[in-house]
Amino acid sequence: MALARNRRRERGVDYWPGFVDALSTLLLAIMFLLTVFVLAQFVLSREITGRDEVLTRLNNQISELTELLALEQGNKQDIEDTLANLQSTLAVSEQERTRLQALLDAGTGSSSAANSRIGTLTGELDAEKQVSARAASQIELLNQQIAALRAQIASVETALQASEAKDASSQVRIADLGRRLNVALAQRVQELNRYRSDFFGRLREILSDRENIRIVGDRFVFQSEVLFPSGGNDLNPAGQAEMEKLAMALIDLAKEIPAEINWVLRVDGHTDNVPLAGTGRFADNWELSSARATSVVKFLISKGVPANRLVAAGFGEYQPIAEGDTPEVRSQNRRIELKLTER
Repeated sequence: MALARNRRRERGVDYWPGFVDALSTLLLAIMFLLTVFVLAQFVLSREITGRDEVLTRLNNQISELTELLALEQGNKQDIEDTLANLQSTLAVSEQERTRLQALLDAGTGSSSAANSRIGTLTGELDAEKQVSARAASQIELLNQQIAALRAQIASVETALQASEAKDASSQVRIADLGRRLNVALAQRVQELNRYRSDFFGRLREILSDRENIRIVGDRFVFQSEVLFPSGGNDLNPAGQAEMEKLAMALIDLAKEIPAEINWVLRVDGHTDNVPLAGTGRFADNWELSSARATSVVKFLISKGVPANRLVAAGFGEYQPIAEGDTPEVRSQNRRIELKLTER
């Protein structure tokens, strides 16, 4: 009866499909791992450009390598489980062989059947030992690969730390450059303010401090009546005389201001708040104020002032310097303003 049970057990046990599946899975994992190594080496060989791109790429690589490490550890556990099952089966086979050998020695049962069973179990035992040896070898290889992955992750982390340190250094240099730029800009503004003061001083001298020509803040202001006829944009003789003085002062100033200071003289045209009838040369105060500013600029250019140092702008009645509707207030608001500024 015991021999019959053993034969049924022998017919129901088939180890090879499981071994083949385990080895196939192992080979696929190894091929995938080698592919990942090649891709990781290629990605890591590219030059790190840009802080945000570097940090993102390195973090992604760490995540992928960590996932691969977890996958390989899972595969290692599966192989170890398979090896444990094989070892358990091997132990059972050895026990069975020992029992049959004992029966043979005691002279019970069929001697030839026992010898045949012992031979079969011995062959299976040898095969299982070979499979166990291969599985152990594969586990050792996986351990080596896992160690290599850990070293790769450590290398990536080192590169990430180096990149962060480089970024911190760059931020310090950027802050220093910004501070130096602010200092340089402040110096340029101070230089321009000095030349503006000199320019206004010269204008005050050459224009004899007339009542209808004055300084308001950082601007030199001409009343429109000094330069133009009512409602027109052509400089009258008195206006041309004043602008010739202005042109001489500008030409002298242009020789003194350093070339690196990108200055311009802005000519702003302003009108009062009385609407134009619309039947004359200009449709509204916008057109009149722009035309007057342009006339001044063109006259200064004709007297030798560089065109790239002049700007014309028209503001209509929308930037008054005095509020109200009296003739005196309107006269103050009809004006040409000159401002020396940076472009």
